Formats: sequence, structure tokens, C-alpha cells
Amino acid sequence: MTTLSASRTLPIWRFWLPLVCQAALILAIPSQALYTQITGRTVILKTVPVDPYDLLRGYSVTLNYDISQMSTLQRLPGWAEFEKQARMNPDVASGSFYLVLQAPKTADAKPPQHWQAIRISRDRPANLAENQVSLRGQISNNTVQYGLERYYIPEDQRDEINQNINAAQANRASQPIVVAVKVDAQGHAVPLSFWVTLGKASAKQTYHYQF
Repeated sequence: MTTLSASRTLPIWRFWLPLVCQAALILAIPSQALYTQITGRTVILKTVPVDPYDLLRGYSVTLNYDISQMSTLQRLPGWAEFEKQARMNPDVASGSFYLVLQAPKTADAKPPQHWQAIRISRDRPANLAENQVSLRGQISNNTVQYGLERYYIPEDQRDEINQNINAAQANRASQPIVVAVKVDAQGHAVPLSFWVTLGKASAKQTYHYQF
């Protein structure tokens, strides 16, 4: 005869399954970032940092890329087809897209030259050239994001980085601030570092900061 306490004993899997699921969720994002960092290809993006102080999150830099501008995307080959597909499939049109970036001809410049956006598509492109990658982005309410938009400034470099970024923004003759990111085969990206160059060509100084 089965006792009342025995009948209420839960199977062991009902205890472990929620823990395993929670652990998988916690590890999913870092694992994706680690995978991208290990397998990805280094790409250089041009950016203009804004909002150097975030009152809610402490000191950080919001990175506003050239390829984050809607006007930039709208000029690219493939934009008309992208819009057409979005109108025809509103349920599927989550705003995700792939941007094809092409490497500069000069690969050994210091600081490195940024890659150029050459095409946009809703589907991940296949058969890219050797000097191209596809970066996955998202458009929501006319805001473009790649998951690369925020950099938290290390406390011991806070004053130096803020000073250099402000100086670079104040001097329009300065070279653009560029960011190195890793892009994997699925289009996911993680930021690695960025360069700030100050001064004229004859006496310029370049600062390199890691993420």
C-alpha cells in the first residue's frame, strides 16, 4: 500500500530541470559572446561617441556608428528590397537585417581604417567575398542597433578617456574614432577596443583602449 508521503514525493528531475534551464539562460549570452570572440573576424567601424555620462549606469560612452544612421542604410543597395519585404511580411518583419561590410584596401594603417557598408538585406547573405563580412542589426522605431552601442569606462582611465574623447569631438580635423569588433559567421558581434587620434598629421597622437 502506498503511503500519503510517498505519493507526494516529487521526481528528482522536477527539481533539477528548472535549475538546469536557469543555468542555461544565464550562460547563453556569455557563451555567445565568447564564441563570437573566438571564431569571429576583426572588423573596424567608424563611430562618434556621445553622452559620455549616463546618470543611470555610471560612466559610459554611447557609441553612435556611421552604420547606425538610417540615412546611411537607406542609401545602400538592397534597401528598396528590404523595405518591400517588410511591407509584404509585417509579421516576419521584426526589423532585423544584415549589413555587408567590406575591408579597406590598406590593411596596415595606424590607427586602422574603417570598413565600408556596401549592401543591406533581410536574409543573411551567402557567398561573400574574402574581404567581406555580414553584420546582423536591428531596426526599431527608426533606431538601429548592433549590440555594440555602449562602452563602460574603466574607473582608473575615466578622466583620460573622457578628456581625449572630448578633445577629439571638439576638433573636427581629427581622424574619426574607430572601434574594433569581432563578427562571427552568423553576424553576431562583440566590441574589442577603440582608437582615439588627436592632433594634426605631423604631430598626431593615437590612444588605444580595450573594452
